[in-house]
Amino acid sequence: MTFSRIIEFLIVASYFSGSLLHIIGLAMNSGRLKAAAVRISVAGFMVHTLSLTLFLAQHGMHGFYAGQFYLSLLGWTFLLIFLFLWKRLKMEILALIASPVALLIFSSSLAVSTSKLPIPKELSALWFSLHIGSIFVSIALLGMAFGAGLVYLYLDRKIKTKSRLPEFSRDLPSLTTFDRANHLAVVLGFPLYTVGLLSGFLWAALAWKSFFTWDPKEIVTLVIWFLFSLLFYQRVALGWKGKKPAKMAIWLFFFTIISLVGINFMLPTHHSFKP
Repeated sequence: MTFSRIIEFLIVASYFSGSLLHIIGLAMNSGRLKAAAVRISVAGFMVHTLSLTLFLAQHGMHGFYAGQFYLSLLGWTFLLIFLFLWKRLKMEILALIASPVALLIFSSSLAVSTSKLPIPKELSALWFSLHIGSIFVSIALLGMAFGAGLVYLYLDRKIKTKSRLPEFSRDLPSLTTFDRANHLAVVLGFPLYTVGLLSGFLWAALAWKSFFTWDPKEIVTLVIWFLFSLLFYQRVALGWKGKKPAKMAIWLFFFTIISLVGINFMLPTHHSFKP
């Protein structure tokens, strides 16, 4: 087994173990198991960081534009955003979303061709830093809003129906904390998504001599942006709180995953991950 394969195995094992331990920890209401799950996921994140660094060291600047690196980086970003929200809001429960999603995306990256994406040299640095960076962070933030929204709806239903809360639910943060996580993800995520979208259209204009090419990915991305903008406006301008933004964040993340998997893998597009 080569060194790179060992690294990949350690990442998969860490994310899988972290996900499994967190589920068991919740079921048994064991703080030790949940803490261990987070530590294992963080260890996987560190190894994942090493993997990305070694990939770039091997492939140089061109490694930034390989499909495999592209997906792997997205999985890494989910853990990065989870660590940010964990430190800021103490929401350990979001590991239950971050670790499995990171595992799924990283595992998918192993099956992706390393062929280079067609990026104009004059825009390469700008495209990666603005388009990929901002889009990935916004998707990861939306993923955390998805997780916070699910827990919010679950707790809200239990409280309103006066149902008995399971043992693990008693250690969860308040509804206000989950609503705050949703708010933070939307306020930070929408501007980043907008920057990523605009820089992507600029790249398209230089790569294909057309600002908009009616590519399936472009169409779906615009739809997601419109829904994201509606959620942002309702949150910031109208002070939307509670169940409605939680539900909308869940649907937005669902559409984003469909766009990422359904379009990038299954439809003819400039953004295809297929060899």
